[in-house]
Amino acid sequence: MKRLMSWIYAPAFMTGFIGWAIAQPNGLVLVFATAVGVSFFMEQWLPYEPQWNRSLGDRRRDTLHALVNESLNAVGLLMLPGLTALLAFESIWPRGWPLWEQLLMAIVLADAGITLMHYASHRIAPLWRLHAVHHSVQRLYGFNGLMKHPLHQMLEATAGLLPLILLGIPLEVAQLLALAIAVQLLLQHSNVDMRLGPLRWVFAWAPVHRFHHMKYGRAGDVNFGLFFNLWDWLLGTAFYRDRYRMGPGDLGIGSRPDFPVAYGAQLRDPFLPVCVRKEPPLPEELR
Repeated sequence: MKRLMSWIYAPAFMTGFIGWAIAQPNGLVLVFATAVGVSFFMEQWLPYEPQWNRSLGDRRRDTLHALVNESLNAVGLLMLPGLTALLAFESIWPRGWPLWEQLLMAIVLADAGITLMHYASHRIAPLWRLHAVHHSVQRLYGFNGLMKHPLHQMLEATAGLLPLILLGIPLEVAQLLALAIAVQLLLQHSNVDMRLGPLRWVFAWAPVHRFHHMKYGRAGDVNFGLFFNLWDWLLGTAFYRDRYRMGPGDLGIGSRPDFPVAYGAQLRDPFLPVCVRKEPPLPEELR
């Protein structure tokens, strides 16, 4: 049973919850809450790394990050009708398409913008200081996807949503997109022992994204995509190793093993001077 579930979990999770959201767009809070519950249950029942299910004093902090960042998303959605009315070009959005096609279009366009901002955040020092909060984690589980500095969260959201606002995205589609991103982040950072097969070349789910969180300096500058790996193929940053199993000792920021853990300290960190150490050597299997 567990072997079967490891193969079907990721596609079933994604299509199931997004399909439910499309069918009941007025119940998105329930859809997201259920997705979080299923994600946490599966991490306990079918863990990739059992140690990652144990708190490192980070549960309260991660919950605060999730609440703050999801609240910012909600505020952004409240502002969306006004921004669209102010900025959108006339009659570009294909409102006559079926809802699922509009959502797919929104996902593809938002994925491009967010991925490019993510890539830039590993190349531009001030952006990296904000983004480093996300990379400081010492374990990977569903809530890590929502653990971001709120300023970086807003930058990524702007990069992903501004083109859609200019095209005149309807509020209903934007709400579904926000739900789809939250579901994808649960999958991307999941501690479920999932098997992807050929899907690993298409979707940026946990087995692929774990390599992005390597602590070995530039070695982790891979697999930037949010939904799809297409952009990494185009950027030349796609990376995967079947034979290497990521573990607790592989995660974090190698040059800053003492990165602050508390929520308030993480909010302040990008604006304070730091002392960096020599990065640990890259394991031979990852060369």
